[in-house]
Amino acid sequence: MISLDEAVAARLESHGQRFEVLVDPDAALAIKRDEFDGDLEDVIAAEDVFEDASSGDRPPESSLEEVFETTDPLEIIPEVIKQGEIQITAEQRREMQEQKHKQLVQTITRNAVNPQMDDAPHPPERIESALEETDFRIDPMEPVENQVDDALEALRPVIPIRFDEVTVAVQVPADYAGSAQSRIRQFGDLDREEWQNDGSWVGVLTFPAGMQNEFYDLVNEHTSGEAETQIVKDEDDLRTR
Repeated sequence: MISLDEAVAARLESHGQRFEVLVDPDAALAIKRDEFDGDLEDVIAAEDVFEDASSGDRPPESSLEEVFETTDPLEIIPEVIKQGEIQITAEQRREMQEQKHKQLVQTITRNAVNPQMDDAPHPPERIESALEETDFRIDPMEPVENQVDDALEALRPVIPIRFDEVTVAVQVPADYAGSAQSRIRQFGDLDREEWQNDGSWVGVLTFPAGMQNEFYDLVNEHTSGEAETQIVKDEDDLRTR
């Protein structure tokens, strides 16, 4: 379950009765769109149905039976969310907006590059600053992934930016290969790998281009800076970093 501070109320009025449930706001939106595939008990603040959640008043069981044909809260809660309205206060809306804004910046930073600077990643500070120059405002009631394209469209007149992937070949010396390769191979999609005769390990990975610096930091950390990396443009065009 989640805390009361994290929850919003979903409210349904039917048959002259009001029903309220307390739920995580993102989960409520997913349930409303039939996109929720988690455990309901993990995203609610109370396994209960209220007439007034703020006072803790509950509707009579006869009303639950009349409207939902059950008194089981875990069956009723999704119906209240789907059929009703999600209630958020101004403070909750502000907090949700700030949280989704941070998620948006993180998503763009991890996936975007600067095509005018040899596809170098944009620092999050640059994304933040550029967004402030646009008219784009995150919608706290929409999933972040549904708003990324609109944010990119708003950013393009301000900074050169595009979403891209990068493929990097890395060779890890034998002294580090055993432990380092197990960490490196998890970073992105491992396209291929090969153990060399000298005990070194070579892997080719593809991942969002904005994560290049993070990848190089990981490689250096686990190889004491002794690994070699190359950006793979195509099979015949390798460029040493």
